Amino acid sequence: MAQHFLLSAKARTLSLKAIYQGGEEKAYDTFRKLRWAETDGEAVCPRCGCTDAYDIPTRRKFKCKACYHQFSVTSATIFASRKLAFIDLLGAICIFVNAAKGLSALQFSRDLDVQYKTAFVLAHKLREALAQETADHTLDDEVEIDGAYFGGHIRPANLKTDRIDRRRAKYQTGTRRVVVALRERGGRTLPFVTREERDGIDIAKQRVARDAIMYADEASHWDALHAGWQTHRINHSEAYSVLDVCTNQVESYFARLRRMVRGQHHHVSPRYLYQYANHAAWLEDHRRESNGDLAGRIGRLAMTAPVSRQWKGYWQRNAA
Repeated sequence: MAQHFLLSAKARTLSLKAIYQGGEEKAYDTFRKLRWAETDGEAVCPRCGCTDAYDIPTRRKFKCKACYHQFSVTSATIFASRKLAFIDLLGAICIFVNAAKGLSALQFSRDLDVQYKTAFVLAHKLREALAQETADHTLDDEVEIDGAYFGGHIRPANLKTDRIDRRRAKYQTGTRRVVVALRERGGRTLPFVTREERDGIDIAKQRVARDAIMYADEASHWDALHAGWQTHRINHSEAYSVLDVCTNQVESYFARLRRMVRGQHHHVSPRYLYQYANHAAWLEDHRRESNGDLAGRIGRLAMTAPVSRQWKGYWQRNAA
């Protein structure tokens, strides 16, 4: 029997030991090449696009010869105004991609030896960056659609006489959400956080090509799919797969997301559920890539993503 890819040496092309043995200067050069890949690490002004710049090595900054704008390798990126050293940022990316089922902020903070708040914000910045891969992606060919409920658990009372029917609407906490996932067979996974599973119909109209073939379960709200696509249904009370008719791939994604939420994070706020859903989708779509390729991929995404409006600064404000 052939060895599974994830158990082979080909899946391990990057290690924390190699990062920290390389030192801060090598990590800085790595970020320069990730930011300015077209010029092999030579600085390009983010304001005017000029490729001629003065080097200010004492502050690791550059000054554009055309517009005199001073900038650094992380200016105008999701790592703007960073405080961590470049070697720690590179190590954080390595730790982040090595976690196949996600990583709790508490463990992240201990591994990096930073405050919990710092690790929490950094992890969410990385999740925001990786979501850029599928921001405008459209699915075609064969697409599976399904939904799964997360959050809103009501702990039962100790005494049986004090327990309530937790299924009734008046006892709901309002924190329950549905992750609707669209997964192209052999392609990408697009998750969306909604209130109701039937909201997936409107999402499919925006993100799935009309010549695609849709696969869904027996839930009645998916009946509307037949009006827009060639649709096949599978009744899970009778079988999970009949010939090629199934939703097994999108269920595989939900299995990873559930393990991430229950096994790593334990509690996920509905406010940030979309971040974890995107993270699980990214891990699922790139599960057959080495950790070195994953680190390079997320590093390039982070260095091309704009400054985060959601995670700029350490505090979340309701007004924002």
